[in-house]
Amino acid sequence: MDSAAVLFHLAFPVADIAIAKAFYVEGLGCQPGRETANSLILNLYGHQLVAHTTPDLVPQKGIYPRHFGLVFMAEADWEALLDQAKTKNLTFYQNEKRRFTGSTLEHRTFFLQDPFYNLLEFKYYCHPTAIFGEIDQQQVGDAE
Repeated sequence: MDSAAVLFHLAFPVADIAIAKAFYVEGLGCQPGRETANSLILNLYGHQLVAHTTPDLVPQKGIYPRHFGLVFMAEADWEALLDQAKTKNLTFYQNEKRRFTGSTLEHRTFFLQDPFYNLLEFKYYCHPTAIFGEIDQQQVGDAE
């Protein structure tokens, strides 16, 4: 299968479509798609996100078990989104940092929180083999 012919799809909960649109379109720069009173399709760097309204939103305690985001292949693109998030005054759940410094798993990361407690992580790996490889390494994420 040609992975370039496949898009990632994620549906996620929000409480208000207008507020979601402000965060994801005006803040993150997503392209809006079809919209109803209860849902909004978003293009996040070529991947389909669908916000669906629900009244039952509860913040989770920490970044695990659930968050979503992107892995950037170019550090400059990761830095551009970081700068955009700062300029747009988006809520940082965790500021930018470098994990596993000096190892083949080294990467830069930051987490945003949308207005509905959804956590988004954006990464750049210094060694692209760490994205799906380096299986001999035992570290995954932060120890929490």
